[in-house]
Amino acid sequence: MPVLARSLLVLLITLLLSACSGNRPVEQASVRSPAPAQALPGAAEDVLFTALGLVGTPYRYGGNTPASGFDCSGLIGYVYRGAAGLELPRTTGEMSNMRGVGVRRDALQAGDLLFFATAGGRRVSHAAIYVGEGRFVHAPSSGGTVRLDHLSDRYWQRAYLSAKRILDNERLARTP
Repeated sequence: MPVLARSLLVLLITLLLSACSGNRPVEQASVRSPAPAQALPGAAEDVLFTALGLVGTPYRYGGNTPASGFDCSGLIGYVYRGAAGLELPRTTGEMSNMRGVGVRRDALQAGDLLFFATAGGRRVSHAAIYVGEGRFVHAPSSGGTVRLDHLSDRYWQRAYLSAKRILDNERLARTP
């Protein structure tokens, strides 16, 4: 994709993320100038755009295509298979155990996988794709749709367990 087109897409995504922030205070939803297009490796950028393009797709337990709907791991598997050519494990627990680089919350990058314990405790029960600006795409629950949420929301702060980078400088991590 030409540099100008990538730059325009990055700007569009930045504006979309800011516009979706609802009633958040202005300083939390401020729009910074987008980084140069080369700031995101190609595979990470493809993951980002693919994930954002699926926002609004219906949730379906066990679903793994836009036509059938998605659960959280089905969404992640679909995005990574199509955008990065990477076949991921089917369950969130298996995803959290695959090879990759652990990432601190303050070092998250677009395309990183996020893991949550939504049932309490320390057992992974939900996963999402980080898209930047403190936001992530996920398929949260029955009756809902794929959506963007904020890591800073109290519910997600309490449920957050860890993050993993499986895309690293255009090299794809290998599953064990």
